[in-house]
Amino acid sequence: MNADLVEQVIGAIYEVSNVLGVGFLEKVYERALAQELGLRGIKAQTQVHFTVNYKGRNVGEYVADLVVEDDLVIELKCVDQFCNEHMAQCINYLKSSGKKIALLVNFQKPKVQLKRIVNNF
Repeated sequence: MNADLVEQVIGAIYEVSNVLGVGFLEKVYERALAQELGLRGIKAQTQVHFTVNYKGRNVGEYVADLVVEDDLVIELKCVDQFCNEHMAQCINYLKSSGKKIALLVNFQKPKVQLKRIVNNF
């Protein structure tokens, strides 16, 4: 994972937060962040599906808000505070996708909140 990419993405997250402020739905922030990343020349896909396999069979599916440069998973929230379920959701995205780093982002506060989650598989 490129640390520079993570820093560029965090910069884009702060830009979206500064421009839009609080009060919108997650989908609005998702679209704005995808657009901001594109403006910065960073490839991002929205609503990326990850399948969960058990002994070679598909037993479930997760949908991440964004995947950046096919490497970094981003999960967006608009909540009063992060909870254990949000962290678990990101860990499950990492496990099912095989990716190493996720950013959990909360746009509900005047200063955007970020958590970096690392998959140590």
